[in-house]
Amino acid sequence: MNWDIIEGKWKQLKGETQTQWGKLTEDEIDQAAGNREKLAGIIQERYGVAKDEAERQIDEFAERLKDRV
Repeated sequence: MNWDIIEGKWKQLKGETQTQWGKLTEDEIDQAAGNREKLAGIIQERYGVAKDEAERQIDEFAERLKDRV
């Protein structure tokens, strides 16, 4: 899925993001603002995972959303 679509609909997808990564605060989700790199960095910090793992999780998230956006 094209990440630009997710970024454009970020406000509508904030709840989905919170469900996927429950440790993220609303402020952190707002800070990411749909920016994939920022989101990956926040996931890395909050969950203590490597960049490639954060990217993998984001890819799975985007794949699940493809039918809804």
